[in-house]
Amino acid sequence: MSSRRRFLELSAAGAFALASPRLHAKDPMKKLGVALVGLGMYSTGQLGPALKQTKHCRLSAVVTGSPEKGRQWARDYGFPESSVYGYDTMGRLADNKDVDIVYVVTPPALHARDCIAAAKAGKHVLCEKPMEVSTAQCDVIINACKAAGVKLSIGYRLHFDPFHEELRKLVRSQEFGPFMTMTGGFAFSMQKAQWRAEKALAGGGPLMDLGIYVVQEACMAAGATPVAATATVHPKKRPEFFKDVEESISWTLEFPNGAKCESFTSYDAGRNDFRAEAKGGWFELKPAFNYGGIAGATSRGPLVIAGVNQQALQMDDFALCVLNGQESRVGGAMGRRDMAIVEAIYASAAGGGKRVEVR
Repeated sequence: MSSRRRFLELSAAGAFALASPRLHAKDPMKKLGVALVGLGMYSTGQLGPALKQTKHCRLSAVVTGSPEKGRQWARDYGFPESSVYGYDTMGRLADNKDVDIVYVVTPPALHARDCIAAAKAGKHVLCEKPMEVSTAQCDVIINACKAAGVKLSIGYRLHFDPFHEELRKLVRSQEFGPFMTMTGGFAFSMQKAQWRAEKALAGGGPLMDLGIYVVQEACMAAGATPVAATATVHPKKRPEFFKDVEESISWTLEFPNGAKCESFTSYDAGRNDFRAEAKGGWFELKPAFNYGGIAGATSRGPLVIAGVNQQALQMDDFALCVLNGQESRVGGAMGRRDMAIVEAIYASAAGGGKRVEVR
């Protein structure tokens, strides 16, 4: 098959999957207001710029611990300074009719606090991954959103990337058969001390921050939730830096049909790949988990797919869910599922690598 034909085929498939029936909104011209909670690197480098490209939502407020920073965002994005809030004044969002969705981008251990505040203010909730630091806290978020009658979505941007949609398409069609052997890794070398290395805020080390992507990809490729995990924490090279979280960890996920995924993550290495093999063919991404510049191939040849703004598509999809009264494809149940998997991985590592069932 020519690369041109393959490009057209994948572009059409990706456009169909990413557009979805949700595009038939009751008011397709309406843009919903989004409040970003937390103005760190991800909001500054990715979400803010993406909101300038969205079709169905716009930035209308921010929540930050720095009023000065908030006022600068107001000037840069064209919303009133009265729509700058502190973490202790999030309740006032209830009075802001320009805010429909609150996107929580604070450290994981603060997600429940901020999601609850958003839900109580009557705003739909978009929570960054990982959903929280335990399944119990995930339940708190889910219950708060249900009680308030608001929708909940998790920031799994790769579900809106066409390279990853190609993997899901292969799983749905079973063109290669079931993927039985999988490997994946996501790692980088952390050079500066930050909250990601503090258990009180992050809930753990690279497994919570990076490994969650590999967990997600394995579930995509298997088309199922794993039944068990085994894991090993590697000796720390910089114990003074990673005092209460793991520095590197390997784990194996077992799926109901016997498929397995061998995985790795670290704050002291370099990896960014995923591969899935079946009897009839294979699928590979390298790099696999970037914001852009993903590259991949299957046993048929290279994947020639145009890049997208993952975050813009992710936020637009949730806006359309709100407009159409539909549930997010990456909702709270998925966020909780992944935390249950993470808990099993940590339990196995703490138990010397024993097999732990995912509950």
